[in-house]
Amino acid sequence: MISKHSKLSELREEFRKVVTGRRSWGDALVPPLVFVLINLAFGIWPAIAAALGVALLTTAIRVIRKQTFRYALGGLGGAVAASLLAIGLSRGEGYFLPGMIRGGGIALLCLFSVLVRRPLVAWTSFIARRWPMGWYWHPKVRPAYSEVTLLWFVFFGGRFVLQYLLFQRGAALALSSTSLVLGWPAIALLLIGTYLYGIWRLRHLGGPSVQEYRDDLPPPWEGQAKGF
Repeated sequence: MISKHSKLSELREEFRKVVTGRRSWGDALVPPLVFVLINLAFGIWPAIAAALGVALLTTAIRVIRKQTFRYALGGLGGAVAASLLAIGLSRGEGYFLPGMIRGGGIALLCLFSVLVRRPLVAWTSFIARRWPMGWYWHPKVRPAYSEVTLLWFVFFGGRFVLQYLLFQRGAALALSSTSLVLGWPAIALLLIGTYLYGIWRLRHLGGPSVQEYRDDLPPPWEGQAKGF
């Protein structure tokens, strides 16, 4: 039996590998967080100035230190686009439109990918791990990825609907708070749930592990014990 401590260690390792392995990812996340906090305290214009300032500063630091700055550029581009929308609409809620559209797009992509039997979560796993693509489409493996992708659809779709309703009502403060809570804190929980459910589901489906698939071993299989 796997101990609780070893399971937690495995979860931390997998989460770090997929999400936090590149610290520069945070460069694209900080400007929206700054906007939310400053907007809650001081209003839209100081929030726009602060978000743009942080994005510019982060990009400049990366360039000066000769570090990877593509995520910083992404954060800067996102902050500029969001700020222009907020200014153009003269509404603080406009800052969150790019994120809302992106989340709605992810929800639609999740649903479409399941309908065509090529679940989105399988593709994200493939990009991160480079396991054989055929393994993901194995009939005793794919259902786990399809079910998790549907979970992603519910999360991103539900978040989009809630944000859209708040946007239509002009509830800037509520939209800011919702975007903060349902941003990376909620996504981190979603990824943890994805991993735990995915491993459990693969075990019950009885399909081959990645290595067993590579070795073309016949059933019965031991199955995937680590990694999703």
